[in-house]
Amino acid sequence: MEKGYAHLMANGSLHILVTNDDGVAAPGLLALAQEMRKIGDVSILAPERNWSTSGHVRTLDRPLRVREVSLADGTSAWASDGAPSDCVSMAICGFLEKKIDLVISGINPYANLGHDVTYSGTVTAAMEAAIWGIPAVAVSVDSPNNHLGVVDYAPAARMAAQVVKAVLRYGLSANVLLNVNVPYIPEDEMKGILVTRQGLRVYHDKLERREDPRGKPYFWTFGDAPSGVPERGTDIGALAEGYVSVTPIQLDLTAYRVIPDMNTWEWKPLQCVEVFPTSQHVRREIYVDDDLFARRAAYSGEQ
Repeated sequence: MEKGYAHLMANGSLHILVTNDDGVAAPGLLALAQEMRKIGDVSILAPERNWSTSGHVRTLDRPLRVREVSLADGTSAWASDGAPSDCVSMAICGFLEKKIDLVISGINPYANLGHDVTYSGTVTAAMEAAIWGIPAVAVSVDSPNNHLGVVDYAPAARMAAQVVKAVLRYGLSANVLLNVNVPYIPEDEMKGILVTRQGLRVYHDKLERREDPRGKPYFWTFGDAPSGVPERGTDIGALAEGYVSVTPIQLDLTAYRVIPDMNTWEWKPLQCVEVFPTSQHVRREIYVDDDLFARRAAYSGEQ
């Protein structure tokens, strides 16, 4: 994005797409849209249902449907039966006639930190915009897990407005999106905004196997809420210290630092793969140049 987009805000021609992954009726989306209307012309296209932790989903095997709905403040929005990324793609590809200048996704009721960005529909909606070369921001608030009562999204919406104004003023590199996480504390206690890197998220997932009345197994994934290492300079560390975290995320996931080492590897052609089944086990042995490859796996199960 080139610098100088602030003039669009000044003359009222800036067009902002607001979306989310919690569904078009989510209060976080309404708070965000209301704040964005102070900056530019807002269009809303969001999923009709909750798509939390959906990741980067695109629907290609069925038609997508869109209907007009009214939000709690009486303003209109578009609701789609597609995923968050579908909503962004549809808006960019022609569902909305006016060119989109910026996409903002949120406000998610829980933080999206570290590796969360790969799961988050909030972040991957912004990622879809970045793929299309449009500046994008994802916004989340770090409300407590199982928070009782109504979440106050207004402070996070105002912080999101600050970030958007900075993007309009300074520009944003191509294929980069901003992941914004706001601490859930009184606004006057926030220490400011920090540019951060992704921290180390720690997950506590467990899998429980159960059986239905017909004796067929099914599974529940459960566990404590994710935690993280509050290292200074990271998104997790910034929230822990009372700062708003702004993390630039790039679409290029290449691990450049390992390429030189991998270029020293000797790549040998795979000569044969032999499978030796027995009644109780299947043993797979992979041979390279007639030598047993270092990895050998035995799988148990009914064949």
